[in-house]
Amino acid sequence: MIWVLVLVGIVVLLLILGVLFYNRLVRLRNRVDNAWAQIEVQLKRRWDLIPNLVETVKGYAEHERETFEAVTAARTRAQQAQTPADTAQAEGILGQALGRLLAVAEAYPELQADENFRQLQTELAETENRIAVSRQVYNDAVLTYNNAIQTFPGAVFAGPFGFSAREFFDVDDEAQREPPRVDFAR
Repeated sequence: MIWVLVLVGIVVLLLILGVLFYNRLVRLRNRVDNAWAQIEVQLKRRWDLIPNLVETVKGYAEHERETFEAVTAARTRAQQAQTPADTAQAEGILGQALGRLLAVAEAYPELQADENFRQLQTELAETENRIAVSRQVYNDAVLTYNNAIQTFPGAVFAGPFGFSAREFFDVDDEAQREPPRVDFAR
């Protein structure tokens, strides 16, 4: 009789530990999803600033049409990206296009003196900083989650419960690692 009680106790304890572990994985997965949502909020803010910035620069540098089209196309690709890897790549391309746009603006002192342009620059710089922080938070959440499902007991139980590794928000191309230059102070 005692062996039956001990066996039942062990089974109940294992069930409780299983539920606790499952709940931990759900919380970690939700933290990753929330961190990704925060990145998307900041990227949307960036995407919303870009048309205003392009229009402001366009008013001073109408002959730079190719640059404007490149920024617009890169913005569209970034908005259509689905996975963190695709988003990172598209955002890197967008950052490079923005860098070219801002380089064009350097040739126009009257544009640099424009209050609207300076405000857009400031907002873009703040947004770039927010994106960097959000990306770091997301990557930290992914690291914690991936560690939980790739170490014991997660390696055994995560797969059957539908938990799979998540992608980091990485920049693969070395040229894309450089942030767009948004400071025109000389």
